[in-house]
Amino acid sequence: TFQRQLQQSDCQNVLMKKVFDTHMLFLQINQSAAALKHVFAALRLFVGKFPSAFFQGQADLCGSLCYEILKCCNHRSRSTQTEASALLYFFMRKNFEFNKQRSIVRSHLQLIKAVSQLIADAGIGGSRFQHSLAIINNFANGDKQMKNVNFPAEVKDLTKRIRTVLMATAQMKEHEKDPEMLVDLQYSLANSYASTPELRRTWLESMAKIHARNGDLSEAAMCYIHIAALIAEYLKRKGLFSMGWPAFLSITPNIK
Repeated sequence: TFQRQLQQSDCQNVLMKKVFDTHMLFLQINQSAAALKHVFAALRLFVGKFPSAFFQGQADLCGSLCYEILKCCNHRSRSTQTEASALLYFFMRKNFEFNKQRSIVRSHLQLIKAVSQLIADAGIGGSRFQHSLAIINNFANGDKQMKNVNFPAEVKDLTKRIRTVLMATAQMKEHEKDPEMLVDLQYSLANSYASTPELRRTWLESMAKIHARNGDLSEAAMCYIHIAALIAEYLKRKGLFSMGWPAFLSITPNIK
């Protein structure tokens, strides 16, 4: 009924956000496995009908959806895990098709970011989650229509990167009683994403939380200053802010 209104401004509008948030509520509030089956079907329809809401303009909707689906990939119910994995595969495939079969760069970035957040929020990464990653890889291997394009390779690369993040996190778990070692591991993970500021920021935020929990407030502040400098540098390159990271030199020489 409201398709025309929902498609205004390339699906970047207030009504779209409200409809999307309503869909997300079904994943954020505990549902039965039977209800979730219908929620996933509704989301498949929604993504299929309005792909530009997720793969164009702001990345907020894409990020929120990735976060909630990944949470379901860690669900106790096997059927829910399978449904969530199928929806995630469908979502990545739609991204690939939307980009004229060039890449899944947006869903790749948002999924890695969501994994990084979920590790801090919900402690994902066990056998249930690994099982879901295996299902996604199986979908990629068995998709006959995608055999002659680089989509299956992109899916494999993404699941491999997610496993790398999970392995690093497992190491962190071993050292959770050793705050210095824990933060050192997080710092090396943040550095490994130097070329992806959004993910670097995610790990710096995670580090800041650990520092604050341990009462190391000046270290937490240092993380936040680095995040601010990253954003300032991004804005400078966009031509929206004149100074970039040197704006923070008066606070700390570490900002370099």
